[in-house]
Amino acid sequence: MKKYIPILALSALVFCSCGDFLDVQPEGKPTTTTYFVNDGQAIDAIDGLYAPIHQEKGFGRELFWEQGAACDIVWAKTRSFNSLATLEYTGNESPVQGGFDLFYQNMARSNWIIKQLLAKEKVTTLTAVEHRSLGEAYFMRGMAHFWIAYRYGTKDLGVPFVRYEDFEGDYDNSIPPQQASVIDNYKYIIEDMDKAISYLPKFEEYTDEDKGRPHKAAAVAYKAKVYAYWAMWDETQWNNVISMVNSLESDYGRDLAPTFDEVFSSDFKDFWNKEYIWSIPGNGGSTGGGVEFIGVILEDKGWGVYNGWGQIKPSYDIYEEMRKDGAGNDRLVRSILEYNQEFQFFGEKRKFYSDTNLDVGFQINKYMDPFKHKDADTQGYVNTNGNWPTGRVNFPLIRFAEMLLFRAEAYLMTNQADKAREDLNRIRKRSNLEELTGTVTMADLYHERRCELAFEYTDHLFDLKRWHRSSNAEIKNLAAQELNAHPRIRKYADRSNPESEFTIEPYADYLKKGTYADHMLVFPYPSEQITKSNGKLKQNAGYN
Repeated sequence: MKKYIPILALSALVFCSCGDFLDVQPEGKPTTTTYFVNDGQAIDAIDGLYAPIHQEKGFGRELFWEQGAACDIVWAKTRSFNSLATLEYTGNESPVQGGFDLFYQNMARSNWIIKQLLAKEKVTTLTAVEHRSLGEAYFMRGMAHFWIAYRYGTKDLGVPFVRYEDFEGDYDNSIPPQQASVIDNYKYIIEDMDKAISYLPKFEEYTDEDKGRPHKAAAVAYKAKVYAYWAMWDETQWNNVISMVNSLESDYGRDLAPTFDEVFSSDFKDFWNKEYIWSIPGNGGSTGGGVEFIGVILEDKGWGVYNGWGQIKPSYDIYEEMRKDGAGNDRLVRSILEYNQEFQFFGEKRKFYSDTNLDVGFQINKYMDPFKHKDADTQGYVNTNGNWPTGRVNFPLIRFAEMLLFRAEAYLMTNQADKAREDLNRIRKRSNLEELTGTVTMADLYHERRCELAFEYTDHLFDLKRWHRSSNAEIKNLAAQELNAHPRIRKYADRSNPESEFTIEPYADYLKKGTYADHMLVFPYPSEQITKSNGKLKQNAGYN
């Protein structure tokens, strides 16, 4: 079966970039008068939007380092940007600055595509591919805008944004104006996702070779996320969250996959289950499409079999939280490898241990399915190039379980606890966990969201930050506890012995964590961007 993501992984970018969001003009100045003259050019332009986000600077690794400021993961290797984990943000940390550049470049490219295709639409009927491509460009502009907006914007100061199509003629490439409030940014994102819905097909209308592209339900799901984050500033938006998730069920047939395993399966037949909404699908094999995250988290040098990198590992804290549902419960076992736990690796049954990098005692297990197969590399399950350790897994960016958790939260925030219990129990029942009874609370929501979505790009750290300013005292207190805690690990006496004794100790790196303060809800802008803007870009409060 032909898969979409290798095209993204191997295609050259349509535009090169210098890595500076103030240079909003795509470098190379493509000849716009002769572009979009055929479907192939439209596809190339759109694929140039996808290729950067799967790479190391994006969802491959760098965007995950900041999660070290919560208590679910530890880095396992000393890095040069400990301020991300100790809440001493500068805005100049390389992962944060890289993500900032990445998403602004993506917005600029999307802007250019939208401008060109709208101009063409005024004089002729777009082909079916061009019509879809316009929807994809709206989707990607909204997605990139969202990642910037919630990470840098507040009610009192929004983030820079501009739509090229709002200008007569060519955009003059000046610095995008900073919106007055992040609410203004959220309104723009909702408009882009509505546009995307009007141009994109439903998922079921894609052929196999195009599965993985955005579709109507993915845009609806992003609207649900936007409304949930908007609810930090206006709690009436929880009603919109409920409406969006209802639509995903009734209009688009989204549901949970039958099993938790299926979501993270290395079998192509499981990739496009009902839980799938938006992902980075990977092939493995010599083409190596997908994200390297699954190899980044693998034991360093993979016990002498495969080139894992040994970074980003579970803390004892998230293990302890998951274990509240019972020792050895299905979700815990599928999410985390602990010492002496049996697992398959390149066709061999092993018992887990970890004797490389910093002491931690655990490894993420969610994405290990491609590695279970005999001769996994030569059989096409993982990349034959261990320096780009991708694999055959449909790496989720949004799945329906997250949508159910947002709706459950919305129900709790609108005094509908019985409906919240139903959504939470759907998730728990799928993993054979004991169902909740009685009146559920935000503590139940905290536990379920933290455990179900662990080690995914759903931004647990920002969950804590938004909960910290919630009007619900229970969730606010839980968020404060985790934000101000230091993660713990298991330290084993004999790291090469799966049955070794251990002690529970603080993670040895970045020990001096600061106290969380309200202004840390968002990151500071990179200092070079403040300087280059000549006063047009205002720094976020608390970072001056």
